[in-house]
Amino acid sequence: MGTTRNNTDDSRLVAELKAARRIMVFTGAGVSTASGIPDFRGPHGVWTRRRPVYYDEFLTSEAARVDYWNYKLESWEIYSHALPNPVHHAIVALEGAGKINSVVTQNVDGLHRRAGTSLGVLVELHGTDRLVKCVRCAATSEPGPHFEAFKATMSPPRCSCGGPLKPATISFGQSLCATDLERAADAATHADLVLALGSTLSVSPAASFPLMAAERGTPYIIINDGATDHDGHACVTLRLHGDVTAIVPPAVEAALALRQGTRN
Repeated sequence: MGTTRNNTDDSRLVAELKAARRIMVFTGAGVSTASGIPDFRGPHGVWTRRRPVYYDEFLTSEAARVDYWNYKLESWEIYSHALPNPVHHAIVALEGAGKINSVVTQNVDGLHRRAGTSLGVLVELHGTDRLVKCVRCAATSEPGPHFEAFKATMSPPRCSCGGPLKPATISFGQSLCATDLERAADAATHADLVLALGSTLSVSPAASFPLMAAERGTPYIIINDGATDHDGHACVTLRLHGDVTAIVPPAVEAALALRQGTRN
């Protein structure tokens, strides 16, 4: 596994994309930074200046709910103006070519949805900020009106049933959705290529799914600008260091052009 990018590595990436028919794409914060979304765990990430509100705190403390909604208001104002970038669109192009079996993401910004990734292949492991959900009755609603009301009153919104409302993301200490975990595991079982993009692969259980596929012999490609927890793992087929927006879109374009050329 190389530590620098070269033309041979780029050619290998294109060849793997061209050959694959059931790609599991796994995405992290590095995919969305080009859309103006700040990362969470980097040296200048969100958690360097904010303490996360844990789920049990949200459930039991009004002050914690205020803190949580204040943080989410900041995020919402960024997300509501963010647009998908060329990596999101490249993934949609792969799906359009019939090459995607799943897009498993840790991101909550909803940019895969906005780019056009089908909900049938999209697995948002950590939820989405594009919906608000009642923690009591599980009813969902559009977030905009709730954020506007909170901005005006600084009072955390409640559902008509009386339960606290919360953006439909997974908080620290909150269990992931069992259905999403099952869908990710099923995708890992059936993938013929795993492409991990813009993730440090340090968060469990999310980062276990690329390895689940790779350990059964599926080619595993990691593209990230910084170090990942899977670097040096024996099952990694190809490791490309660099900006995903500079590497992935041209590789997808080349792979699909080669595919079209083969058909003609």
